[in-house]
Amino acid sequence: MSNVPLIEVQDLHVRFGAQTAPTLKGISFELQAGECLALVGESGSGKSVTSRTLAGLTGANAIIQARRLAFAGRDLRQFDERSWRQVRGAQIGFVMQDALGSLDPLRPVGKEIAEPLLLHTELNRAQREAKVIELLRAVGVPEPELRARQYPHQLSGGLRQRALIASAIACNPRLLIADEPTTALDTTVQAQVLALLESLRGDSTAMLIVSHDLAVVSRLANRVAVMHNGVIVEQGSVDQVLHDPQHPYTQYLLRAGRAVHFRRTPSAARPPFALVPTQQDAPLLHVKALSKAFKGPDGQLRTVVNQVSLQLRRGKTLGIVGESGSGKTTLTRMILGLETPDSGDIQINGQPWLTLSPAQKRQVRRSIQVVFQDPLSSFDPRYNVRKVLFEALQVAGHQRGEWPRRAEELLKLVHLDADLLERRPIELSGGQRQRIAIARALAAGPKILVCDEPVSALDVSVQAQILELLDDLKRRLGLACLFISHDLGVINHVSDDVLVMKDGVAVESGPVREVFDHPQHPYTVALLEAIPHLESGRRVAFDFLKLAI
Repeated sequence: MSNVPLIEVQDLHVRFGAQTAPTLKGISFELQAGECLALVGESGSGKSVTSRTLAGLTGANAIIQARRLAFAGRDLRQFDERSWRQVRGAQIGFVMQDALGSLDPLRPVGKEIAEPLLLHTELNRAQREAKVIELLRAVGVPEPELRARQYPHQLSGGLRQRALIASAIACNPRLLIADEPTTALDTTVQAQVLALLESLRGDSTAMLIVSHDLAVVSRLANRVAVMHNGVIVEQGSVDQVLHDPQHPYTQYLLRAGRAVHFRRTPSAARPPFALVPTQQDAPLLHVKALSKAFKGPDGQLRTVVNQVSLQLRRGKTLGIVGESGSGKTTLTRMILGLETPDSGDIQINGQPWLTLSPAQKRQVRRSIQVVFQDPLSSFDPRYNVRKVLFEALQVAGHQRGEWPRRAEELLKLVHLDADLLERRPIELSGGQRQRIAIARALAAGPKILVCDEPVSALDVSVQAQILELLDDLKRRLGLACLFISHDLGVINHVSDDVLVMKDGVAVESGPVREVFDHPQHPYTVALLEAIPHLESGRRVAFDFLKLAI
């Protein structure tokens, strides 16, 4: 490792517009070749602005001031856009969190990955195509030849994220910046990507990792910088910061990380429902032997859901886990009526869902609502919160005169103040947006709430808040929840039962404690073994999941 830092940051200030308050307030750090520095902190702490500043991606209105801001001895303050284009992709790779927004929707992912090879290498076309397949295989993409020909919208979130990582590492950059690189990945693929990132950190390569997953940080990083309100409040080695934190904010983050993976009270000791259930033994959702196949770009028919059955009862949460491509999303879309099964049956509250007329489906659809992973993309950007909720209340059949009162009641239900009604979703924090998405889903008075990765993009402290909110709503309203997540710690926290999927098949199911304590299928065992641990050096200091169960 050279004594000359690859990255030098001294007294960095960044603001967006001359009249605005600074986002970064005098942060300083160095990064040597061969090192990995992790930036941790909540949304709005300045982590992403810091990483974007080092890649020249802060935008035209950013005002950047620093005593020193250098990459490999070059003063980044003097870079124009042409200089940045020569460095980005070739010497600085950037993996953004939002893979769908980062990938070009109009071209196959193979061409996206080949672009830095075209711009920065002398490889010919055949060599570039071979390198793309090699990169996709290296980041754990199954059937890489097929996936290279697909467009971003045809891939799952995990596959898109892996394609983005492949593009960032294509030219073996000296600095790899990764903003939440494993957020959308299931545990086994996360383990593959972490191993890949570890292998990339050679003597000449440095990494800057932005992550809210402290287990990921402990595995990849040498040093940690904790950010809060644009300031680095604590900085040091992984062992020191994660296992002997000095600053109260660092201690708070660690407590929040543990809270996500603990059950607050045993299931049997939880308070009774506010609404006494009727027909307690009758499932609200009954899925029988669902199957679905799609044609791929090569014309071959692939079965993505194969004879899957499940039941969901009032007041219970069923967690669904599995790798990207396991069939979780397709199964969920069929339950929501967004895809038609090739075979099988779905009953919602005792009614046959698939054979209903469109008018009948509209009535039943009110009883099953969904909360998406990315609430911002599910909102109309022209609407404020008031209009978002009014629209949901209108669709649910509430009278116009009731809308103002009901909108305030919905906000109160998700622990938000009525003064947010005039704000647009883009002006809210991630946690506030997810609460608005939950409030919108509750407008129809559903019996079943489908939660598709509702906390994967949130900071650990906000994750804990949203999970507690969902648990509180389930108990107070008697909701049944179908919870899809790649995070087994989250599944353990919220679920009563769990269904494990692989290659379109439900390979194991049962009470969550029983499945996680005594897994029977080799794939379930592999999922549990792939969970990253919060480590101290090479030894496990403690394991969130094992402590929780």
